[in-house]
Amino acid sequence: MNAVILHSMSSETANLKSTALSDLHISLGAKMVPFAGFNMPVLYTNLIQEHHTVRNEVGVFDVSHMGEFYVEGPKAYDLVEYVTSNDVSTLSDGRVQYSCLPNENGGIVDDLLVYRVNAEKYLLVVNAGNIDKDFAWISKHNEKFGATLSNHSDQYSLLAVQGPKATATLQKLTSVNLSEIPYYHFTIGEMAGINDVIISNTGYTGAGGFEIYIKNADARAMWDAIFTAGADAGIKPIGLGARDTLRLEKGFCLYGNDIDDTTSPIEAGLGWITKFNHPFINSDYHKQLKENKPSKKLVGFKLIDKGIPRQHYPVCDENGNPIGEVTSGTMSPTLNEAIGLAYVPSSLSTAGSSIFIEVRGKLLKGEVCKLPFF
Repeated sequence: MNAVILHSMSSETANLKSTALSDLHISLGAKMVPFAGFNMPVLYTNLIQEHHTVRNEVGVFDVSHMGEFYVEGPKAYDLVEYVTSNDVSTLSDGRVQYSCLPNENGGIVDDLLVYRVNAEKYLLVVNAGNIDKDFAWISKHNEKFGATLSNHSDQYSLLAVQGPKATATLQKLTSVNLSEIPYYHFTIGEMAGINDVIISNTGYTGAGGFEIYIKNADARAMWDAIFTAGADAGIKPIGLGARDTLRLEKGFCLYGNDIDDTTSPIEAGLGWITKFNHPFINSDYHKQLKENKPSKKLVGFKLIDKGIPRQHYPVCDENGNPIGEVTSGTMSPTLNEAIGLAYVPSSLSTAGSSIFIEVRGKLLKGEVCKLPFF
């Protein structure tokens, strides 16, 4: 099981939330673990097999633990523009944007997706472990805007149907032409006989596919319809363990590991979602950091020596002096190589730079490489 998932597990099992499909996952034999306050399926059969299913065929993740907020009204745009780092003005109806919520201390409250439904209605999709924190943060800053902010996280289920056969599988269930929905676009329509489904060409795997938002009452019907449609494509349920290895192969950041309330998006290689043509919370700090160059950067690396890097393992120079820390690491099922992300001094952030990872008291040689890994 992936170390990131293990690290995120809590020993506390009381008061865990369940998704609308938790009983189904248990009946399917999933290994259930505490994750971000929810009882979630981390594994069904075999992590490597589940990983390859998504890369080569089609898999379905229950990611209903994610949070959904609506921002509405004449001041909706102004609020979203101020609390997020990306340029909301580039959004048109039916477009999605990856962004982050900067804090007032140079770090990140959370990363998120911003959906523009129309000029006065936005959907913000946030990480499960940050739902309460994010809602309080946005509410605090909404005091000077007066938009209508509402938390719908407990009302929605979210299924991520991912893989090269995902589009063909879902196309059987809807008259919406899915091939006409570009990457990071969405529509609201009928699927599997269910109305008002948010059909979003997004995902956290880099394997292609869609994320399907439905009301909790429709979750089981949608799940069953998807699996019937994908039966001839080798469709399988996929746990959070494979979701983590898939996202890491693409170099996607995980909040709480690669980015947090102490890291700037500039340091994390997220300058592309940090636009300075509009004022946002603490934007001057990040602009100066970009202009003056950050002292550290998040990089991808591969191990040359045999071993597996894990979160919090020290990154060292050739003399064994600590210079950083691994934020995510695994053995890549696709590449069959040990890969990871780590913050290192900017002087060592170029591809080909040599670094060393301390694994169980030994220094293992690694090499900084360009992202994505795959």
